[in-house]
Amino acid sequence: MNQNLTGILPVLPTPFTPDGAVDEAAMLRVVDFALACQPSGLVWPGFASEVDDLTPEERGRLLRAIVSHVNGRVPIVAGASSPDVADVIARCKEAQSLGIHYAMIQAPKSVGVNVEAVTAFYAAIAAGAPGIAIILQNAPAPRGSDLSPELVLAVARANPAIRYIKEETLPSGPAISALVAGKPAHVAGVIGGGGARYLLEELRRGACGAMPAAELTDVHVAMFTAYQAGDMARARMLYARTLPLLVMQAFSRMRFTKYVLTKRGVLTNNEVRAKIPPLDAHEQAEIDAWLEASADLLTTAPVLGA
Repeated sequence: MNQNLTGILPVLPTPFTPDGAVDEAAMLRVVDFALACQPSGLVWPGFASEVDDLTPEERGRLLRAIVSHVNGRVPIVAGASSPDVADVIARCKEAQSLGIHYAMIQAPKSVGVNVEAVTAFYAAIAAGAPGIAIILQNAPAPRGSDLSPELVLAVARANPAIRYIKEETLPSGPAISALVAGKPAHVAGVIGGGGARYLLEELRRGACGAMPAAELTDVHVAMFTAYQAGDMARARMLYARTLPLLVMQAFSRMRFTKYVLTKRGVLTNNEVRAKIPPLDAHEQAEIDAWLEASADLLTTAPVLGA
């Protein structure tokens, strides 16, 4: 599927059973929930999917299940990052074999911040997986390398396979402005990240969409729709009323996402493999209070048992 990526493309979490195994049935409930929110596409696996804690077999099995379940209804972006370029190429080829056109790839920190080295990394991927459309992911430290806009643009100009840039360094706004202004014609757009905590600023600076976590996809879709329609009052209202939740998500990450999805009737637990402490009673109570305050904005019905 070769479609332009605009709007909200949530990064799906990976559910686990209470004993820590991958829960494929719950994964498909997450997909159903996300699709009911009417996103522009889906992303899996990414950092919010606990990708570093999945085995290659689990990644492949769940990706096949997601592709089959989505059945072409929206584009899927496959996360393909790895410290090893041969592994990145293998993941790109696996995605292509499933009909996925887009692969999101972050240059590993081992490559460094030298323009020649980063350019060579992405050139090897384009050569090894012909036809793949690369989303160059620029993540902040400590996970990413905080590549400068000038370096990212130089890499993108040298590689026609790079079709999008996902910019997540902080503050993201100035970087997005620079990337939008300087991107070559073959780069279709710049996508925001950061859990949608800066969504409206990113859109006002020219971002074509965002890839937040999935627990508030319906609100983020409504926010993007209002912005596109020129209804800034509604977009800002939606942003202001859900920002406290996103602030909490910044620290509890996948644990927060899964907790909210349990409260929304999608998951039955918030088990994680990532090294994130459990939510204590005070944190849960605060999340519950803000969810209750935002209940009228949460338009997508529960899918538990679907």
